Amino acid sequence: MPKPEKCITVAEARNLQNNWIASRAQQIENALGNQDTREVLWSLEELQEYLDYIKEESEKTGIKNPGVRVYFGAYDESDNDRATVFFAPTKGPENNDENNYDISPFNVGNSGWPPYSY
Repeated sequence: MPKPEKCITVAEARNLQNNWIASRAQQIENALGNQDTREVLWSLEELQEYLDYIKEESEKTGIKNPGVRVYFGAYDESDNDRATVFFAPTKGPENNDENNYDISPFNVGNSGWPPYSY
């Protein structure tokens, strides 16, 4: 299988993470009074199951090429105020395609603590 077109190099990934840490991590820590999550992990099996679910549910309504949007979020529980991300199905792969609110979003990954840097 060829490498997907949108893959980036390890150096580019490290640069993105370092830019995030340099431009946001300290401000978030100052605002919260503690470090925040900076990565979320799912198994390939979990992700594939979700992608298959999106594809199947989309096809039922005539959507042939759905997309997935990644949103930043934060828990508001008394014992967990950390950041998270969640996946939201869309009705297509373009920037302005609507979210598909008929298909459930996906969350509840794992996160290293203290934050795991790339």
